[in-house]
Amino acid sequence: MKKRIFSLFLFIGILFLTTGYKNFSATPEEVYRVYLQGKSLGLIEDKESFENYIDKKQEEIKKKYNVDKVYVPTDLDIEKEITYEADLKTNKEIYDQVKDKSPFTIDGYIIKIRGLDTKDSNDKVIKGKVQTVYVLDRTVFEHSVEKTVKSFIKEEDYENYANDTQKEIVDTGKIIEDIYIQNKITIKKTKIPVNKKIYQTEEELSKYLLFGTTEAQATYVIKDGDTIADVAFNNRISIEEFLIANPDLHDENSLLSPGQVVTLGILKPQFNVVEEDYVVLREEKNYTTETRYDNNQLVGYQEVVQAGIKGENRVTQKVQKVNGETINTVGMNTEILKEPVTEIIVKGGKQSSYYGGGYGSVVATRGQWGWPASCSTVSSPFGWRWGVLHDGTDIAGCGYGSNIFAAQSGTVVESGSKYDNGQYITIDHHNGYYTMYAHLCVGCRYVSVGDYVEKGQVIGGMGRTGAATGVHLHFAMWQGFPYRGGRALNAMSFY
Repeated sequence: MKKRIFSLFLFIGILFLTTGYKNFSATPEEVYRVYLQGKSLGLIEDKESFENYIDKKQEEIKKKYNVDKVYVPTDLDIEKEITYEADLKTNKEIYDQVKDKSPFTIDGYIIKIRGLDTKDSNDKVIKGKVQTVYVLDRTVFEHSVEKTVKSFIKEEDYENYANDTQKEIVDTGKIIEDIYIQNKITIKKTKIPVNKKIYQTEEELSKYLLFGTTEAQATYVIKDGDTIADVAFNNRISIEEFLIANPDLHDENSLLSPGQVVTLGILKPQFNVVEEDYVVLREEKNYTTETRYDNNQLVGYQEVVQAGIKGENRVTQKVQKVNGETINTVGMNTEILKEPVTEIIVKGGKQSSYYGGGYGSVVATRGQWGWPASCSTVSSPFGWRWGVLHDGTDIAGCGYGSNIFAAQSGTVVESGSKYDNGQYITIDHHNGYYTMYAHLCVGCRYVSVGDYVEKGQVIGGMGRTGAATGVHLHFAMWQGFPYRGGRALNAMSFY
């Protein structure tokens, strides 16, 4: 009997030593253990009372974001636990361990915008980056997206498309067939950490979606004689970018006043707005040039015996624009309204006794250059695009493999392939000027280095090789050798 009593006291003593002076209960208790970033902070009596304690302590957050409730951090977990050992901590003790280590959260939405995949020079796929945006109100994002879309599409055109009130095409015109965002966008309701950038207004979010930043854009004070085209080019932005950044100016012919302050923001859209159009237009058809030689006249003699006259076609096209820029034009039908008249030039073929050889040259002046393609739709002009100079004029709509013509006589100095230009040809016109013809189709370089070509001679075929998103010709004019000390010029100023 004494041994049994001794054993009982011994058991109680061991139990006392192992539990110390902590609150010990003969029956199990239901409590909650708090973890922050996987590390235990201790036990609390009630989960709901702790969450309410945090909510009451964060009045400043509620006021800043105009919300009714503040929640625990995303990396804080509260798990139910059954224990005999109820060494509880107060809500304040746990709160003090959390408040400076991890941000509290509020109700909102997380939006992920997936960037488009691209390829490097080795044809390796580069995954597009994912942009993350946080808003409290889903409609703020939806309205900001619509506002951004309208930056690239005329509001009247957008409203007519949305309301199905577009006018039918009688002779010429445009019908928008589709408008969509090319990127994948996901929206999910979530708890947002308050240390994240949270967009609360459409104005602020629209600015970010358009420019990639909410920082103030550069400005410029208009001087006497300034035009929109001059201000845009001199500040390395396109006319389209200028008009988007200054929505009160409706087109490039809008009047500017000395002292007027304009915005010079460089666009960096966070998603691609695609517009697909059905277009019917009247298009000039350029005439070809026929050169004849008169051996009774000395070399250097030149006479136009029949003036060239442009023709006219009615052209039906499918046009795709991305963020307001035409990237692909596909010709569907061409109706000939007036045939062009061929220009006939007679040149002297007789050598004089003092003639030292070489090639004749034509001064680079307006009207002396032939059009380089069989169609005349300019899909993208010479100028600055998003901080980068587009050093040529893109001509589209002629169709894959359509003829490309030498703009003037000269010698072929390049006929090859590069990653960006694709299949291309460069001609030296022996007057300080060079022309380049890029994105030709595979197998469509019809002249070689050293060949002498005449104005209007077919030298290649239109394609989409290199860094081209659609079938077109990148036609560039340079004063000096292209990319070797030369200066890119706006070729359209010579037509």
